[in-house]
Amino acid sequence: MSVAEESYPDGLLYHPEHDWAKVDGDTGTFGVTWYAQDQLGEVVFFDPPDVGTQVNANSAYAEVESVKAVSDVFAPMSGEVIEVNEALKESPEKINDDPYGEGWMVRVRLTDPSEADSLMDVNAYKESLGR
Repeated sequence: MSVAEESYPDGLLYHPEHDWAKVDGDTGTFGVTWYAQDQLGEVVFFDPPDVGTQVNANSAYAEVESVKAVSDVFAPMSGEVIEVNEALKESPEKINDDPYGEGWMVRVRLTDPSEADSLMDVNAYKESLGR
């Protein structure tokens, strides 16, 4: 298994449950942070929501199973799932390999873009991790 180097890109918004959101207009792309995938260990299964599912900020919307445990994935913002990263069904290890790139999980049409104001920027997230 290859694992990405620890990183927290600028330009993303971070949720306290170690999820990230990239907001582009009224669309958000969600995934888990490097810290989350490191805590999970090797991811072996990703159970995404169906396209069309409504997700709510701060609520679980998917599960990831690793060699250590099954964990909920929390939505950093609310909206309707418009795309699921189907590649993760066959290659869930992409979550470990590239958590901000090929390891993205869902794209959501945001229903309340102002929820972005409650998320952390990269510096606040790093501080929350003690980095």
